[in-house]
Amino acid sequence: MALMPASLKPFWLSLAGLWLAGIAVLRLYPWPDTPGPGVAAAFLVEGSLFLALGFPAVMERLKGTWPAVLAASGLLPYCLYSLSAGVFDWRSLAALAALAAVAAFWFRAIPRHPASDLAFLALMAGISLTRLFPDLYAPVSPKLRVDFLGQMMWRRVAIAAVLLYRPMAGIDLGFLPARREWLVGLREFLYFIPLGAVLLSFTGFARFQPLQAEPLKALLIAVGIFLGMLWFVALTEEFFFRGLLQQWLSEWLRSPRAGLLLASVAFGAVHLTFRYPPLNWRFALLAAAGGIFYGRAFRCGGIRAAMVAHALVNVTWRVLFV
Repeated sequence: MALMPASLKPFWLSLAGLWLAGIAVLRLYPWPDTPGPGVAAAFLVEGSLFLALGFPAVMERLKGTWPAVLAASGLLPYCLYSLSAGVFDWRSLAALAALAAVAAFWFRAIPRHPASDLAFLALMAGISLTRLFPDLYAPVSPKLRVDFLGQMMWRRVAIAAVLLYRPMAGIDLGFLPARREWLVGLREFLYFIPLGAVLLSFTGFARFQPLQAEPLKALLIAVGIFLGMLWFVALTEEFFFRGLLQQWLSEWLRSPRAGLLLASVAFGAVHLTFRYPPLNWRFALLAAAGGIFYGRAFRCGGIRAAMVAHALVNVTWRVLFV
């Protein structure tokens, strides 16, 4: 029997851990508090595909993958969830197929140019900010946001398309920051705190109200929020805004400082519609300010350092403010 390539062992171990954790959750919290096996399998399959993004050894072996295969991978979780829950809809499947195909084929079908690169990022952000996925993913439980599957698919396929068909230096995607990356991210988080406090006071965006829970429970909640922010929100947003946009702008304008500032402004702009539509300028201002420090972390320590700074800001907001 052939030995497993050593470079793939971390991925297989992480994948096994993901599935074991998912199965444990199902056994500890059976239906109706958690989704049925088919719906849970959809999340685990999408999570497994998303997990591959953070392992260069896996992505290197996928370099010859056809865009059609990448696009098709975006439909499997939807089919698992919708068929098992009895909410399958051909129109939703067709819409998701079109979205996945656009993301997967973009860099193969459109010549490389700054305008096409910016259009790709604008499309990614535009679709993410709409209510399209809640419309396509019919809810199966009031406690479960199934449309999160769509957000994961959309960002995953887009990131994979970049890694496979538009590779560029400076993006070392991964889930586990090294010691130096933790330190750089923590430093930039601490640098942001005074400015963030001033902006909170000026804008009145949030008020101080720590999480009401027993200390141990509050700690576990905070850790869970941090890991969710680090491994999905921060990873995907830092990939697009710092890994792509900041680097592209710095190269095109021949100014790292201008690239950092403009990417931070764009990062703030996509938060304008958050929570208080149509325009939430308070949150946009805070996000743009935070983006400067995430961009600094990226320049000094790479994308995982930016992820750490981003996740620390988000968990502080979620745990200490409302």
